[in-house]
Amino acid sequence: MQPQIPRVAAIHDLSCFGRCALTVVMPTLSVMGCQVVPVPTALLSTHTGGFTDLHFCDLTSHMEGIASHFSRLGMTFRSIYTGFLGSAEQIETVSHFLDAFGEIPDESGEKPLILIDPVMGDDGVLYSTYTHELMLGMRRLSSRAQLLTPNLTEACFLTDTPYRDTAELSVDEAMNFADTLLQRLIEITSGRIVITGIRLSDGRHANVGRDADGREFCVCKPHEGKAYPGTGDLFASVLLGELLRGASFEDACHAAADFVAEVIRETATLPTPVRDGVALESHLHKLI
Repeated sequence: MQPQIPRVAAIHDLSCFGRCALTVVMPTLSVMGCQVVPVPTALLSTHTGGFTDLHFCDLTSHMEGIASHFSRLGMTFRSIYTGFLGSAEQIETVSHFLDAFGEIPDESGEKPLILIDPVMGDDGVLYSTYTHELMLGMRRLSSRAQLLTPNLTEACFLTDTPYRDTAELSVDEAMNFADTLLQRLIEITSGRIVITGIRLSDGRHANVGRDADGREFCVCKPHEGKAYPGTGDLFASVLLGELLRGASFEDACHAAADFVAEVIRETATLPTPVRDGVALESHLHKLI
């Protein structure tokens, strides 16, 4: 008997140009054997990093209608995966989605794995579309995560911790700061946590994780010299795909970090503007 194809509800924005959000999530999880069901939070002509005068359309009014139709269809999900939210109102909209679908087992008999990627900002700064109200709402929403994947900036905002540039600290200081953030995030969610994008002064990037049983670990990779938008979406998507295949959390984090590092390294050799995102297309087959 063929195994059931995992169905993932992907609650992310659709940025038409610039590889991030749904244009990264959908192909990545698809080649990893998942059926991705998008629930778009916003429509943007481009993402917000490196582009100006972009077109932005809040899709809050459509999200409830999509969810209602899914309910009438009796749809179930193996995972619910949230990313960028376009307005504070969408916190409640996503909460209603989790209420409606978060406790219903799919055909495998498993309840959905709720992955919340609190896409809020980078380099110590919130994205231009983010408000204080939305940030507080994301903190509340993160309490429902069974898997939380903030970057360093987002971990600071979620825990109300002043941002520190870890690349300017000693390695020990940076890791101690990351551990402090990890312990504070435990107060928000009891689920699995991984803090990504912790730059170290020795030229590495660290991802610090905590499994649901309390075991902590660190995954370090060489810094490839360029910081591309959408790599957090790519990391979280590969991580989720590996978990749905049955990998352990630590192994899934290693696999995601390896893949992202490889794609960044290869993209850096191409005449691709950083704001275009990583050239993942020629690497996706490696995830099959």
